[in-house]
Amino acid sequence: AVCAELSHSTLLFFGVGPSDASPDEGVVEDLPLIDEKAVEQLTEGLISHYLPDLQRSKSALQELTQNQVVLLETLEQEISKFKECNSILDINALFSEAKHYHNKLVSIRNEMMMIHEKTSKLKKRALKLQQKRQKEELEREQQREKELEREKQLTAKPAKRT
Repeated sequence: AVCAELSHSTLLFFGVGPSDASPDEGVVEDLPLIDEKAVEQLTEGLISHYLPDLQRSKSALQELTQNQVVLLETLEQEISKFKECNSILDINALFSEAKHYHNKLVSIRNEMMMIHEKTSKLKKRALKLQQKRQKEELEREQQREKELEREKQLTAKPAKRT
């Protein structure tokens, strides 16, 4: 479409009117009628007309690309900061969990020490009771033996006849 417009405007420039060139005729057939110098001048004019805009667009695109790169780098840094924050939150959660379990361990240790003290006291008491029972049993046994001895002594003995 651009080539057709360019060829049509070129034809009009050289004074070839619409009646001279029908729309059905091929563009390629019209080109040999055009002067090469004129084509070169038209090309230079066209280039000089659009080139500054294209160069500005190119530099704007380059600047935009550079800004995008900077933006992406900044975004990556922010993402890494968020990841660090999340890992810090995870670490804080781990520390609070560790503190919770430490407190549990301390309470269990205290309970175990209390139980150990109670069992030690109970063992001492059981030993004292056992010793007391053994002593009482020994005393009863000695009492029985004394009673048996006394009964033996009280039992009438036949006198010896001489």
